[in-house]
Amino acid sequence: MLEIIEAISIANFLKREEKLPYVRLAIRKTDILKIFLLILWETKSLDNSKYIQISEKLSEIGKMLGGWNGNLNSPKQNSSNKSEEK
Repeated sequence: MLEIIEAISIANFLKREEKLPYVRLAIRKTDILKIFLLILWETKSLDNSKYIQISEKLSEIGKMLGGWNGNLNSPKQNSSNKSEEK
């Protein structure tokens, strides 16, 4: 979890073109955490209610990171182009 927080924190303060590797790292680490969580649940080391609670939070984090990743992969939108469209 610390590595996820670290990657997100670093990406937050970088220029747009430098963020992508850190966002992707956070996504990979989140996916690994989901696997470990599943292993804990499968081995009965984690009860159903706690598994559900944590899984829901991790899923939301994954969606947010996925959206951030998609935003960074899309062409940079220029604010002057938006004003010209209006």
